[in-house]
Amino acid sequence: MRKEALSKGTIYVLLSLGAILMLLPFIWMISTSLKAPNEVMAMPPVWIPSEWQFGNYSEASDAAPFGTYFFNSIVVTVLTTIGELLTTILAAYAFSRINFYGKGVVFAVLLGTMMVPGEMLLIPNFVTVSNLGWIDSYEGLIIPWIASIFSIFLLRQYFFSVPQELSYAAKVDGCSDFKFLWYVMVPLAKPALITISLLKIIGSWNAFLWPLIVTNSQELRTLPVGLSAFTTEAGIKYELLMAASTMVILPMLLLFFVMQKYVISGVARSGLKG
Repeated sequence: MRKEALSKGTIYVLLSLGAILMLLPFIWMISTSLKAPNEVMAMPPVWIPSEWQFGNYSEASDAAPFGTYFFNSIVVTVLTTIGELLTTILAAYAFSRINFYGKGVVFAVLLGTMMVPGEMLLIPNFVTVSNLGWIDSYEGLIIPWIASIFSIFLLRQYFFSVPQELSYAAKVDGCSDFKFLWYVMVPLAKPALITISLLKIIGSWNAFLWPLIVTNSQELRTLPVGLSAFTTEAGIKYELLMAASTMVILPMLLLFFVMQKYVISGVARSGLKG
C-alpha cells in the first residue's frame, strides 16, 4: 500500500513538472506582452514586468489590419472545417461499410501518403493552385485542405465500433445507405466528429506556411501571417509580437479547454475496432 502511494506520488510529481514545462512558453509570452521594450531582452530575464504595459495590446492591434486578418482566419477555418467534415464522413463510411473492388489497396495507399512530409507537398500543391488561377484567392486557401487522411482513418475506426446489426436492421426497414449514414452513423459518431472538427479548427487557425506562399495581398492574409508585421528592418518588436500572439492564440486555447473532453473521448473510442 505504501509502495503504491509512493508510486502515485512520483507520477503526480513528474506530471506536474511536465505541465509546468509545457506552460512556461505561454507564461513567457503573456509576460513579455506586458513588458516595456527595455525589459524584453534584459539579462537575467524579467518574468514579472516592473510596470504593466497594457498599451502594447492596443498598439499591436493598430500596427496591422488585424480586423481583416481575423475575418479571413474565421472564413478559412470555418469553410475548411465544414469541407473536411463532409469529405471525411463520406469517405469513412465508404471504407468502413461499403464493399468495392480494391478497397483495401486504396485505403492502404491513402494511409501511405501520411508518411510523406507535408513540406514535400507544398510545391506540387502550389503548382496545381497556380495552374487553376487560385493564387491570392479564397479557393487557394481553402480547397486544398478540405480532405484529411488522418480524419478519414479516425472516423473509419469509429464507424467500425458501431454494431453491424444496426445496418442490417436499417436495410430491412428499407433505409438506404445514405439515410443510414446521416440519420444513424453521424449522430452516433458525434464525439469523433467533434474531435476532428477541433483538430481541424486549431490547425487551420494556426496555419502559417501555406497562407504565406499562396497569398500576395493583405486583404487575404490570415492572422498567423499578419504577425510578421512586427518584424522590421530595425529588428523585431517582441513586446508587440507577443501581445499579438496572445490575442491570436487565446480563442483556440479557450476552445480547446472547453471541448477537450470530446477530443479525449473521440480518440479513445476510435481505436476500439480495426
